[in-house]
Amino acid sequence: MQYKQNRWIKLFIGVILICSGCATIASLDLNRLYGEEDTNNRAYAIAALATPESTATLFYENEVAPVINARCVVCHACYDAPCQLKMTHPDGIERGANKERVYHGSRIIAATPNRLMIDAQSSSEWRERDFYPVLNEREQTATANTQASVLAKMLALKKANPLPDDKVLDERFDVSIDRSQQCPTIEEFEGYAQSQAFGGMPYALPELSDDEHNTLISWIQSGAYMPSPAPISAAQQKAVDQLEQFLNADSLKVQLSARYIYEHLFSAHLFFSELSEADVQPQFYNLVRSRTPTGQPVEIIASRRPFDDPKVTRVYYRLYPVTSTIVNKTHQPYAINKALTDKWQQWFVDADYQVTDMPSYQPEVAANPLTAFTQLPVNARYRFMLERAQNTIMGYIKGPVCRGQVALNVINDRFWVFFVKPEVAASSEINTFYETQKDNLRLPAEKESTAFTVTWIEYASRQGDYMRARQNFMSAEIDKGHHFNPDDIWDGDGENQNATLTVFRHFDNATVIKGLVGEQPKTAWVIDYALLERIHYLLVAGFDVYGNYGHQLMTRLYMDFLRMEGESNFLAFLPPDSRRKELASWYQKSSPELTSFFEGKVSIFDQPSGMEFKTKNHKQELFDIFTQHVEKVLPERYQVRDSHLTTNSKALLAQLGKIKGTSASILPELTMIMVKPKDGKKEEIFTLVRNSAHFNVNSLFSENANRDPKNDNVTLVHGLLGSYPDAFWRVKETELARMVALAQQIKTEQDYASFLDAFAVRRTSKDFWQFSEKLNQIFMQDNPIEAGWLDYNRLENR
Repeated sequence: MQYKQNRWIKLFIGVILICSGCATIASLDLNRLYGEEDTNNRAYAIAALATPESTATLFYENEVAPVINARCVVCHACYDAPCQLKMTHPDGIERGANKERVYHGSRIIAATPNRLMIDAQSSSEWRERDFYPVLNEREQTATANTQASVLAKMLALKKANPLPDDKVLDERFDVSIDRSQQCPTIEEFEGYAQSQAFGGMPYALPELSDDEHNTLISWIQSGAYMPSPAPISAAQQKAVDQLEQFLNADSLKVQLSARYIYEHLFSAHLFFSELSEADVQPQFYNLVRSRTPTGQPVEIIASRRPFDDPKVTRVYYRLYPVTSTIVNKTHQPYAINKALTDKWQQWFVDADYQVTDMPSYQPEVAANPLTAFTQLPVNARYRFMLERAQNTIMGYIKGPVCRGQVALNVINDRFWVFFVKPEVAASSEINTFYETQKDNLRLPAEKESTAFTVTWIEYASRQGDYMRARQNFMSAEIDKGHHFNPDDIWDGDGENQNATLTVFRHFDNATVIKGLVGEQPKTAWVIDYALLERIHYLLVAGFDVYGNYGHQLMTRLYMDFLRMEGESNFLAFLPPDSRRKELASWYQKSSPELTSFFEGKVSIFDQPSGMEFKTKNHKQELFDIFTQHVEKVLPERYQVRDSHLTTNSKALLAQLGKIKGTSASILPELTMIMVKPKDGKKEEIFTLVRNSAHFNVNSLFSENANRDPKNDNVTLVHGLLGSYPDAFWRVKETELARMVALAQQIKTEQDYASFLDAFAVRRTSKDFWQFSEKLNQIFMQDNPIEAGWLDYNRLENR
């Protein structure tokens, strides 16, 4: 046995050495043919083409960029771009690829961040960080530009080996999200092509058209020039300067307020709504920390987290134009206008309070907003987050993570969110209570990016202490006659549609939309100031995608408590007996540890609420009461009834939204449906979301064991929802009855496959790219501010 093991080890080492030797030989051959690789070779060549009106500029902008966006960006964006090849910006293409995976949850030590345009600024700096080029960096000739370019080789490999003429791809194709990645350098490419003949780009999708292929190859041959972004307009610059002046005033009040605003908006895409044209995507900006003031070039402070020590005497908050292609999975549009900045002035500047000194950047202080921003009024902080509550919650889905089961297998697949009104959250009694709980509300980010899970015990203990203190505080307030009632729920001040949210989870990604969408859910959260703040600092400001296993695990475990806190706030409005019954139904088959936690720290609140119920179904009635309370600000978006299809067609689609149980469990997480109206007008888009039922969502490693597929259901919405489609359906309005009937009959995988034969646009469909372009075009035309390119890394192969 030992002999066999040694033999396999020697064989493995031999293969590695052979591969290494082949790469070395290939490198020598390339050097002999085209000279040695040097980033300066390419830099000098493209500098000669760098004029705004040059032929190369116009060719890139009009011919090349549209192909890259529509065919490459749909897979190569954010941290989950294969081989870290981020093609949303010229700098990402120049940077190239890297063999290391960003999503690597088992690493012991935190990885070095490699954030585009932040952690390095030039190709040579990226080469020092183990990024290798995908464009030619040897002598700049047409031949060398294609023969020494990974990108050109990948395109040629696809052209030579298009997809097999099959409906479903065979075992030669791995499209799983956590597949083993092949990231060949130019020296390794020959071996890659021999072993992965079908590994050309676009991978596991149809090949480019001849015109598209020739456009990219011609661009690469001529030097792959990519122009610098055009400067922003004078009107935009004036608005930028005004906002920067507001954020960088000298008073301690403004300095502290600006720090708070930045730490909550650093992942958003800001835009000036008063300068935006209808039906045109606006100019977006990132809010960054800079070493330089307004009027000088921005020098971004490259810290892991927004609250890390900037290591400068004075921080300047600057707006940095977003010049990358907008992709939906990271896009968080945030409108800036006079109405909003007037509120900032009222909350943060004109309010009656004093700031005596700036808080420390030490992790023990900066990672906990309840400590760092004690001098800022709770009313200002809470009002700021509520004003754009969708953005606040969306941050932990579209912020630093891109995707992340680490944060999402802790929530149910669909739930509603309500908020405690600011008048309650900002009362002097509650503020005093928060002051006493600062130590209990410490967050794992204070341990920075390399943490050890043994420290989790102390956080669990503190959270337990906080829950007990909170229950005691609530009981004392009720003894004073302060009972919970609908008036404690924020109604958006009668005009703000952020008052309610619906959260959809799609396994390792999610969607947050305004309003109460779909049938009444299994669970709901009621969020107060302290909970909303901790959600943001746990999963957005404090989360490091490059962090080690301990950091990511503690983040996941802590989020369990935050979910339960939001749920218990909702349950507090029910009669005590109903609370216990609902809690038991939400946490079936839960672990003994969780049961003990509930019994000791969550469910001890046994005081009556101030609600009067008229029916026996208390939860349903509570939903009805809350819905009526916020009725004035409930948005109408996503309602199937708002479609322009016929009344009969909308009734048929409504039936599709009633699929439940086994039939629902066979459907994918997210299906986008294009319906062609019989009147010949523009196609309409609908989204069918599968809501996976669970006995409980507190288990870290055994989610499948907690699944309850007999209670799965779906939600159908009018419009496009989500960033990562799993399936595309296409149907003529005249065929809706047949489509719905077949969908309702799905009981097995074979039934589903037959359904797809009739109505799917599979990843292997010959007209896949034409469908893709039309879908994205409709999305962007209908939603110029919110839309961005979809991501195809989760398209199913069924």
